[in-house]
Amino acid sequence: MERRSGTLWESRYKSSPVQADPYLLACCRYIELNPVRATMVAAPDAYPWSSYRMRMGQLAEDWLDRDPCYLDLGTSEAARQTRYAQFVQEAIPAGEWELIQEALQRGQLTGGNRFVDEVEGIIGRRIEHRPPGRPVKEPA
Repeated sequence: MERRSGTLWESRYKSSPVQADPYLLACCRYIELNPVRATMVAAPDAYPWSSYRMRMGQLAEDWLDRDPCYLDLGTSEAARQTRYAQFVQEAIPAGEWELIQEALQRGQLTGGNRFVDEVEGIIGRRIEHRPPGRPVKEPA
């Protein structure tokens, strides 16, 4: 045992199933910009534990899977790296951050209505977007 503490080891693990197109790259951008948003670093490649550095070919080791969304960014690795770097630096569309954050916080799906409908069909249950907390009691 490492006998370490801190938010990495003590926080509740959060996950959210992600619709591959177009949300997968958006989620990658969200994750890779977290240290920038937290003012820990000025750019995503300055964070030593970021997958961004692997995507940009800045590390010799490479354990990342190349998902189809990333591969569709270009016909060569250099073209994909250039396009992904541009994508990360683009203005984030209105509502994208909120959609990803809310899905993570609630442990719900990250994707559009069609994706939600498909998953509901697969699991045979309704997936509702509910506000946090207990339902408000109706006055008697």
